[in-house]
Amino acid sequence: MYRWHCDSEIEILSGWGARQSKLMQRARERLVRLAKKHGIRLRQSYARVGKFALIKHQRYAHAKQFKRANRQLKRLRTILGAVIRDITRKLAGRPELVQVFALPLARRVRDQRQRERGRKVYSLHAPEVECIGKGKAHKPYEFGVKVSVATTLERSRGGQFVTHVKALPGNPYDGHTLETVVPAIEETIGVTLARIVANAGYRGHNAPKDKHFKVHVAGQRRGLTKPIKRALRRRGHRARHRPPQARPPHGPQLPGLLRRMLHPRRSPHIIFSLLLNWLRLLWAYFLAMLTTLTTPLLRPRSA
Repeated sequence: MYRWHCDSEIEILSGWGARQSKLMQRARERLVRLAKKHGIRLRQSYARVGKFALIKHQRYAHAKQFKRANRQLKRLRTILGAVIRDITRKLAGRPELVQVFALPLARRVRDQRQRERGRKVYSLHAPEVECIGKGKAHKPYEFGVKVSVATTLERSRGGQFVTHVKALPGNPYDGHTLETVVPAIEETIGVTLARIVANAGYRGHNAPKDKHFKVHVAGQRRGLTKPIKRALRRRGHRARHRPPQARPPHGPQLPGLLRRMLHPRRSPHIIFSLLLNWLRLLWAYFLAMLTTLTTPLLRPRSA
């Protein structure tokens, strides 16, 4: 009951390369749309010029002509700066609209560079997202906010329960999140944790000192008992595969009751209760057959 599985997930957005040009184009479009909505007349909207500059940048980048692509990226940055300065001049007499336009966010999009350190804007509708490198070959970088998720290790009869979820802004190391996550889980459920199973990203964790012997990380070889090895295998199996249906190697599919009995995630007491139900149905079927065979057939009376 008190064994838990900890993992971290990320809300994924698209990458940086093409997004920087799109961000500046979308920021310009949003500022022009807000200006038109509130009756602010701009010197120029750059709708046609900005659209063609974005198209050229994407085509040059796809063709690996990066000098020409950077030239168009610089053009998009200049256009965005011109729109920001024009709106700033027009808002001098209307201070109530300063918060509506959110010009500081547009300035961050204009001023940021690809290789600079510090926080960057990757999404206009969610500026809090971060660039997170997870070491995946097919997806080196993911964009979002890291979230810690803790679930029960054993599947209960009602299903899998998520006992603790917490957002972790700032891109912390997975292993360094146990210091705050473990006390929060114990405070939520009201009991002391007996075992924590985590993936290899939690190596070198900083769990509380009295919990060090209770945290088991994937890839660990020493000090593992058979139940812990099963738990580590179960964690990887659940993350990668869905349980297969119980089907015989040949012939039709098993009845629904027997298929539920042979489900790989069923605990022993649930399997025993299903077996009793199946035996009751089988006994009722035999009684009905026996009653049908022993009942004499009614013969019609002769005239």
